[in-house]
Amino acid sequence: MSSETSHPTGTAAPHGPLRVGLIGYGLAGSVFHAPLIAATDGLRLDTVSTSDPERQAQARAEHPQVRTVDTPQAVLDRAADLDLIVLASPNKTHVPLATAALEAGLPVVVDKPLAATAAEAEKLAALAEERGLLLSVFQNRRWDNDFRTVRRLIEDGVLGDIQRFESRFERWRPQPKGGWRESGDPAELGGLLYDLGSHLVDQALTLFGPVVSVYAESDIRRPGAEADDDTFLALTHASGVRSHLWVSATTAMLGPRFRVLGSRAGYVKHGLDPQEAALREGLRPGTDGTEWGVEPESCRGRLGAGSSPQTGGGEPVPTLPGDYPAYYAAIARALREGGHPPVTATEAAAALRVLEAAKLSATEGRTVRIEARP
Repeated sequence: MSSETSHPTGTAAPHGPLRVGLIGYGLAGSVFHAPLIAATDGLRLDTVSTSDPERQAQARAEHPQVRTVDTPQAVLDRAADLDLIVLASPNKTHVPLATAALEAGLPVVVDKPLAATAAEAEKLAALAEERGLLLSVFQNRRWDNDFRTVRRLIEDGVLGDIQRFESRFERWRPQPKGGWRESGDPAELGGLLYDLGSHLVDQALTLFGPVVSVYAESDIRRPGAEADDDTFLALTHASGVRSHLWVSATTAMLGPRFRVLGSRAGYVKHGLDPQEAALREGLRPGTDGTEWGVEPESCRGRLGAGSSPQTGGGEPVPTLPGDYPAYYAAIARALREGGHPPVTATEAAAALRVLEAAKLSATEGRTVRIEARP
């Protein structure tokens, strides 16, 4: 039986804040979703589900008006009092919990990856459409400062025709941390391909459109590791652009976050967007007195042709601020006004087709074709 700790939250008026139930209060729930929901005008964090008493106490300390429960079902049982469900639970729970929430009549935001397969994602998308409900995937890295800058440079034509896109999420973590994210059980959807790879593939598709072929190399390099911790993907887009993507926990010397090569110029950017670090440190958008998502000038990428940024070549480019709050602002707007959410389940399915092809490619040592979708 579920235990529940109730704190007064009031009753939302028809035009009051949309009440959000959050399932999961680990890294994704506590560091990303809860703070961003709380910082969004028009949303109110109402209920948090976690079976861990310490995390329940943490949730109440960080969000004093929140109600805590110890099972996802206890959140779903409050469907009549909620306006949105957010899933920040382990990957293997995404499909069953999203299905249950949609069947309960609630819009849903799901942390990436939405599902294990494109077919599962498409089934969820069809259910949401049938019920007339919002279904979106939390691809926050579309609002990274460096990605926003790359996108602007491409849209402005500064780089010319893009020929090659290189993107990396590399870390140096020689000892596995354990937990379901590094589990070798296929049901857990652990490993970097589906974790960080979900972000990089989504970014590549957002910039350059559909992929027609995938080649991948995927390894388990650390002693005691069970899931892929060093993976490379080579994508060929229908547009002709080639994307080379790296995700690794075993990189002793980190490469550039982005290297984008065009017919007129190239752009190279090192370092990571500052928003995750800020959220981990307890900083919150709009409340700490500083500009959110802004990095030091010393971190700017460089734009040029025929020279190396490592020897001072190219010109520094001001980096656009990171803007994770834009995701939930767009969710609130879509719920209030209608229209598409900022990231759709159909887009998530397209990314999953690429991830599935990458897994097959790495297993069989061959390039995998992806058939065009109507």
